Amino acid sequence: MTLNVLMLSTLFPDMSRPNFGVFVERQARELASREGVRVTVVAPLGVPPWPLSATKRYAALRALPRKERWQDLTVYRPTFPIIPKFGGRLNVGSMTRAILPLVRQLHQQQPFDVIDASFFFPDGPVAQRLSRALGIPYSVKARGADIHYWGARNDTRKMVKRAADDAVGLLAVSGAMRRSMTRMGIDEEKIRVHYTGVDLDRFEIADRAAAKEALGFEGPVVLCVGALIPRKGQDLLVQALPLLPGVTLLFAGQGQYRRALEKLAADLGVDRRIGFLGSVPHDRLPRIYAAADVMALPSSSEGLANAWVEALACGTPIVITDVGGARELLDRPEAGQIVAREPEAIAAAISDILINPPDREAVRETALRFTWATNGDTLVEHLHGIAAKGAG
Repeated sequence: MTLNVLMLSTLFPDMSRPNFGVFVERQARELASREGVRVTVVAPLGVPPWPLSATKRYAALRALPRKERWQDLTVYRPTFPIIPKFGGRLNVGSMTRAILPLVRQLHQQQPFDVIDASFFFPDGPVAQRLSRALGIPYSVKARGADIHYWGARNDTRKMVKRAADDAVGLLAVSGAMRRSMTRMGIDEEKIRVHYTGVDLDRFEIADRAAAKEALGFEGPVVLCVGALIPRKGQDLLVQALPLLPGVTLLFAGQGQYRRALEKLAADLGVDRRIGFLGSVPHDRLPRIYAAADVMALPSSSEGLANAWVEALACGTPIVITDVGGARELLDRPEAGQIVAREPEAIAAAISDILINPPDREAVRETALRFTWATNGDTLVEHLHGIAAKGAG
């Protein structure tokens, strides 16, 4: 019997944002590859009213096809109105109104057995409303900021909690995320830990010296992969750099925080040892991980960052803070160090790894349990269970 899944995701790549939500796309592809599973992706696009809608960012979204084949997936991209920076709470209602007719039509053509919401906000509350309107059971996955940020805001916390309460089952990217959800009052028995996956054929060990030469890097390299936003703690890495003579710091990611980081680097006199790579296509990241001696990401909050697992799969040790699933991932000393969110502690950990580099195969072994096959097995079993409970 075919399991017909509606995957609802505001985190999904498109032609204008190829790196946006690539982990959700990869999970969707793994699910769709399974025998007896049919996946339809609805990836709504928030667009503000004119004249903001005419800006480069939103014009690119409006130009996307409303339906397309994307990596062997059927993806619908309906638009819904938003008010940037102010309309978070309002997005649930506007998104529901925009996509309900489409979902209703698709459901009439070939009934969905389950809704898989990829993020807790706004996807979770929207899935709750679709479920109520169409009688389809749903699941929601918690990934990080959706609980730590939207689940903490006064205007959205209750919506997140109600979406969790009405869901038949829930997923969390780590055991730590599951505990965060439980502290919100969400039923622990409904939450299943669902670790991310990594493509171990693409993210693999490569010759570090050759990778550095190919990319024009010299000397010790510390890499930070993540959006340039305050929560990721890139400023702490810049502040640590004066304590790491001869080290080059590279940022792979983009964001408005770049200007503040550039100013901080100039003030500290380390701007010539910092490189901003911008948004690196996901298929080019393995080569950059290979060239790095350390991947550092001193975030203030995470679920279980994909960048952590990707770096380890490439044999590159990591320096991270004690957030999210950090302790679930770093189960051996070779993999890296968990440090305080202080420049001195970060610099000391990086220096220790540079002086005593671990065996790269031992580093990679840390990531071998995070496969997309395992991720898919867990998800298929979970969604079958949701569908069965909903039918019952």
